[in-house]
Amino acid sequence: MPQLAKPRISARVAAMSESATLAVDSRAKALKAAGRPVIGFGAGEPDFPTPDYIVEAAIAACREPRFHKYTPAGGLPELKSAIARKTLRDSGLAIDDAQVLVCNGGKHAVYEALATLLDPGDEVLLPAPYWTTYPEAIRLAGAEPVVVATDERSGYLASVEALEAARSERTKLLLLCSPSNPTGAVYPRAELEAIGRWALEHELWVLSDEIYEHLVYADAEFHSVAALVPELSDKVVIVNGVAKTYAMTGWRVGWIIAAADVVKAATNLQSHATSNVSNVAQAAALAALNGDLEAVHEMRAVFDRRRLMMVAMLSEIPGVICPEPKGAFYAYPSVKGLLGKEIRGRSPQSSAELAELILEQAEVAVVPGEAFGTPGYLRLSYALGDEELKEGVGRLAALLGEAR
Repeated sequence: MPQLAKPRISARVAAMSESATLAVDSRAKALKAAGRPVIGFGAGEPDFPTPDYIVEAAIAACREPRFHKYTPAGGLPELKSAIARKTLRDSGLAIDDAQVLVCNGGKHAVYEALATLLDPGDEVLLPAPYWTTYPEAIRLAGAEPVVVATDERSGYLASVEALEAARSERTKLLLLCSPSNPTGAVYPRAELEAIGRWALEHELWVLSDEIYEHLVYADAEFHSVAALVPELSDKVVIVNGVAKTYAMTGWRVGWIIAAADVVKAATNLQSHATSNVSNVAQAAALAALNGDLEAVHEMRAVFDRRRLMMVAMLSEIPGVICPEPKGAFYAYPSVKGLLGKEIRGRSPQSSAELAELILEQAEVAVVPGEAFGTPGYLRLSYALGDEELKEGVGRLAALLGEAR
């Protein structure tokens, strides 16, 4: 008998979903290249250039012969030291260099952390809405995401009670992101500390994604759970990087902060997977961390202005409910009130269908809530120019205002 053909693609990779945010951004850029006046709210990256002093440091690094060769897989020693100093300054958490692993961006850091900690059969508590990569990285590590639903009524914050209801004997880790992508939610100190003490009580690991730490607004404050609950710090893995803070998404420098044995294991993984991060990019990150936060504060002030503008405009659209985001650079409005209504001859039944209609009819690219585990919502980034923001949300309002 003829043998059955073996699948060309592995089952674990074939089961992965494409990054919805990158797909939306790619489609918007393709339409713009084709001459369509598309305005994209999909990309999660600052629209500012990387500050000049950082770029100059990279140029200088290109001329250093030592950076033309392999360097330690875990990161340049001077960058690891700078990350330790920056962590104490910004988080109040004292660490040493052995607790730092420099990775190829925050996304790589998330994957390596999960791959280092998780085994098949483990469960990970994942509050939703969640960043699109989290469940895929959890599954690639052989574990299962257990979604803990939140919505606009709770400010998109998961309570201890909700987390406890989702916990089982197989639960090993809780994944938190504050400030949050996609909602902009920021956990208040008391609530984050309560979650940390609950995790400590049940001997759970916590992966804390702190990539948006400097982008908080009004009375919101960033806190790191490892600093709030020091007894838990041995089982906290922090993911961070320069991408959002310093407008360096394309430079691909992130890091893991964890107990030394976890970092040693993750470094071993990285030594086989990628070796060292680009030396030039690491030199740029070093300059960023050794510099002051003046450029960061200037960018945050602009984001804050755009945040208020976007929320005000979205809130005027009938059927749209838009909580005010406290951090990051995203708004996450509910559009459940528009689903099923007729808009230009069509009646979208899901936020995915509505996002498609918006792109076709208003030439505005948004990411539907399905990508973040919560159908009925849209994510809009306000990391784009003021005039584009006004024009894009104006088009959105004109189209959605026709709903009947």
